[in-house]
Amino acid sequence: MAKECAMNNETVSAEPQDGRDPFDDTLHRVLRLANHLNAPFATYLAHGYDISINEFRLLMLIGRHPRCASHELAEITGVNPMSISRAVAALQKHGRVTAARDPANKKRKPLVLTPEGERLYHAMRPQVDKVATYLVSRLGAEEVETLNRYLDVLVDTLQATDEEGQSLFLSFTRPE
Repeated sequence: MAKECAMNNETVSAEPQDGRDPFDDTLHRVLRLANHLNAPFATYLAHGYDISINEFRLLMLIGRHPRCASHELAEITGVNPMSISRAVAALQKHGRVTAARDPANKKRKPLVLTPEGERLYHAMRPQVDKVATYLVSRLGAEEVETLNRYLDVLVDTLQATDEEGQSLFLSFTRPE
């Protein structure tokens, strides 16, 4: 039985046609892109700074968006809360972030870079900028805007929920 997904009033079938999944190449391209984007991190930063990919991502986000709480970082990154919690614990253990108090909401604990975290953020930030610049270097400004719109649509699709707040993506991709 084919799984179908209603998108923009069109029904998209996930059933292979002519023996090939029509979206298989797209998925593999996206995964390949992600793997290539991680290469500079693994080559230049991970071992030199004793930092994991999730710790790195959080450090960069906290540097760009100071005072985010762990649950907000989970939403921004799409990384599950347990992985975020582990990365935050490691960053705290290495003296790179600390949890602050939010006077307006006692349950919320925004994360703040320590002086060591600030130093690391500023040391690694130029590498992030180089990766971002190189990634879009063959695109014009309008193409970058179009790419960003498409990426937003894809993320919104993956984050969509039903009336009960359940992930439509996880429901759609559940094994039969």
